[in-house]
Amino acid sequence: MRRTLHALTLILCVGALFTSCAPKSAKLIGIAKFVSHPALDAIEKGIEDELSDSKPDYKIDLQNANADMNTAAQIAQHFKQEKVALAVGIATPTAQALANQIKDRPVIYAAVTDPVAAGLVANMDKGGANITGTSDMTPVREQLDLLRSLKPSVKRIGNIYASGEANSVVIASIVKAYCQENGLEYVETTITNSSEARQALLSIADRIDALYLGNDNTVFSALSGIADVALEKKIPVVTADPSSAETIPVLAALGYDYYRMGVATGKIIVRVLNGEKTENIPAFLPKESQDMSFVLNLDTAKQLGLTVDQSVIDKAKVVISDGQLTRK
Repeated sequence: MRRTLHALTLILCVGALFTSCAPKSAKLIGIAKFVSHPALDAIEKGIEDELSDSKPDYKIDLQNANADMNTAAQIAQHFKQEKVALAVGIATPTAQALANQIKDRPVIYAAVTDPVAAGLVANMDKGGANITGTSDMTPVREQLDLLRSLKPSVKRIGNIYASGEANSVVIASIVKAYCQENGLEYVETTITNSSEARQALLSIADRIDALYLGNDNTVFSALSGIADVALEKKIPVVTADPSSAETIPVLAALGYDYYRMGVATGKIIVRVLNGEKTENIPAFLPKESQDMSFVLNLDTAKQLGLTVDQSVIDKAKVVISDGQLTRK
């Protein structure tokens, strides 16, 4: 507990420094992300850029829960006490923390896999009384199809996720159903914090042919260690986070362009600040092809002894080969 409070003190001090130059009457937006990793960082950047362009008169208080549920709740309380004009929760745990404590002003969620299952809204067709936002319900079945196309001999698929993240529980159920439908063995292991991720993979490495990682923030914050073990054990990894895959040597990633999702979230924030009611704004789920990205690492494929069909390479938007990243 001492570590948590100490971390929060530092977080709040940083937030205070960020907003200290603002006059007392300045309008303030609180933005909290669950943890720092490439996808959530890209969302945060997209939101900031959109607000900088559309609402330059607003100041922003950035906070990071460092993958700690208690810290997320404390940040929500901080925003409530600061009487922010609007609070933004990036990822399911922080969005839930804000929604639980802030009832008298707008809350906007970003990259929440299943806002309904998370208890944020009643359905995807409209927002709540004071809440709406963007969803990143990832195309799990398409991602698993990709994994099998990259290694057709796969019979056993592993999945690591944080049991405390509602979004991950939803995705795990989809992965399990896919495996049952396709005659594949499903092997899962859960973690409670990022420090457990590496050991979690080691515990199932000899029982799986490939590893799938969905939208799990705790896991993605430890992806580098997971990728190291996977390469050592010759396990192909396909994830839902293209942002991380550009710098961490997983085999492939298919998912949303999270910077664009951040910009889309920023546009919703602007609409609410301009007076539009959250209940009239349905959850935004990207559907355009430009909102998706497919990263393929041919260097990792070579290390794994896999040959990737040219038809798959042609579909990739980002290809890493001979240490070079190429965007198409």
